[in-house]
Amino acid sequence: MTAYELAERYVGMKEVPGVASNPSILKMLQLDQKWPKGDDVSWCSAFVNYICWQLRLPRSKSLMARSWLAVGRPIDLQDAEPGYDVVILKRGGPNQPGPQVLNAPGHVGFFAGLGGSTVHLLAGNQGDSVSVAPFKTSLVLGVRRLS
Repeated sequence: MTAYELAERYVGMKEVPGVASNPSILKMLQLDQKWPKGDDVSWCSAFVNYICWQLRLPRSKSLMARSWLAVGRPIDLQDAEPGYDVVILKRGGPNQPGPQVLNAPGHVGFFAGLGGSTVHLLAGNQGDSVSVAPFKTSLVLGVRRLS
């Protein structure tokens, strides 16, 4: 089973509105960090870490999305394949730093495909749920092959 195939099983899992939290998301958040007390924090990296942990793949053990820039080996976006690769995006506007800065806003998910100037990611914390969503390829900081 690939990481993408396992991640697909979680599509539709959502945060719980209000003060309650989805226990599955909380488990992902607390796999490596004990401080998150609710699912209202960014959990895209927690989702990728959790999937990789289940499959014994390399992982960042961090809740920072850009931490994935230091995991696996770099590949070109054009060579990315569903099931094997994660994509790291910048987030927060056009003035965000490049991939050399790991402690900055970002987003991470499993590569789901390319379409023109769009990359599709299967990730957590997309609209407060696990889903496949499109992003501009201009936001891509890096692609990492995990296996």
